[in-house]
Amino acid sequence: MNIAGMIDHTLLKADATKREILKLIGEAKKYNFASVCVNPTWVKLASENLAESKVKVCTVIGFPLGSNTTETKVFEAKDAIKNGAQEIDMVINIGELKDKNYAYVENDIKSVAKAANGKAIVKVIIETCLLSDDEEIKVCRISKKAGADFVKTSTGFSTYGAKVNDVRLMREAVGNDMGVKASGGIHTRKEALDMIEAGANRIGTSAGMSIMSE
Repeated sequence: MNIAGMIDHTLLKADATKREILKLIGEAKKYNFASVCVNPTWVKLASENLAESKVKVCTVIGFPLGSNTTETKVFEAKDAIKNGAQEIDMVINIGELKDKNYAYVENDIKSVAKAANGKAIVKVIIETCLLSDDEEIKVCRISKKAGADFVKTSTGFSTYGAKVNDVRLMREAVGNDMGVKASGGIHTRKEALDMIEAGANRIGTSAGMSIMSE
């Protein structure tokens, strides 16, 4: 199994430096990871340094809380794509989901998908650690209806990250014609394989190098 081709090689910490981002890019090129996932400020740098590579540039929108206005998320997405982002990982408005304001949640996702306009893959971060099973199922179905390409477990910045049971539940909710990204707390090859077996077809991790060296 080509695990490398399923990994979003990730560095989203606030104090990441240019040197660290360039190191991340070099590692992604070495192993042909699916993408590098960086904060929006680094998208242009990543795009320039991956221009001759098959590695995609992924960034995060409304990150990490998801509580930005829809208009802000749309601007962020358009700006990121202009700077070279090919994949967009957006955080849902968790409070609106909790309030059962499903029309808001759907419009929020749909607006970002429309802003991507086929130029970038849209992954929807649902932050599973804050949701009940019923809420997970509901938001996965909303994401699919809204035109997203993937649902994703976690930001990695909340109470915990990806769990096998959540990945399995998400895969069941969206079926086989939508992506599922497991992200947050995946540090070993076994953990990555467990997520893939549960239905993930993309792995978000900052431990890509150690996973590949096992």
